[in-house]
Amino acid sequence: MMRAGGLDALCARLSGMAARHSMLIVPGGGSFADAVRQADRNHHLSDEAAHWMAILAMNQYGYLIADRMPGSRRVHTIEEIRTALAGRLIPVWLPFEMICRQDPLPHSWSVTSDAIAAWFARQLRAAMLVLVKDVDGLYDASPGLENQRRRLLKAIRLEQLAANGGVDPYLARLMETVTFPLWIVNGLEPQRVEMLLSTGQTTGTCLDRPGL
Repeated sequence: MMRAGGLDALCARLSGMAARHSMLIVPGGGSFADAVRQADRNHHLSDEAAHWMAILAMNQYGYLIADRMPGSRRVHTIEEIRTALAGRLIPVWLPFEMICRQDPLPHSWSVTSDAIAAWFARQLRAAMLVLVKDVDGLYDASPGLENQRRRLLKAIRLEQLAANGGVDPYLARLMETVTFPLWIVNGLEPQRVEMLLSTGQTTGTCLDRPGL
């Protein structure tokens, strides 16, 4: 989860972009998901319990984001998303209800909000998926670089994505089934997100898929 000032700056920037860009926010789990991980370590949760508790953590973070973002609306369904967008509002999706009803993904820590965002973007036939992190993008995970300054990757191939470690391993499997662009961008530099939506390019890491 971003520190308070960083989250507020990002939310304010996105709020100001709502009139020019249609966007949907899929919250991460942040410190709420970290609490679930700690509970798992303490109590040895079943995969099923940990899965649903982590998705509920996304709902909690969604409430936080919506509370800090003027012009946003919490939503649960695709119909509510369409209504919010028609009103020039930014929908903040609370995933538990829909994920619980459809149960489309494995119950595993290999599935996080990264994969859930990709799954939902596929349902919506989104034009682009942007994963907003607190780092500049994905870094070179080649063996032998552990004790060196890692290089920011401007682009990453699909076959490298699952092993990178900067996103969840299941994301790559979902990205095999779609053609929309994927970017990983630093939300602590909100102007980079705005540049991406305005120009299609920014500082960060994009998924390199030749021929698409």
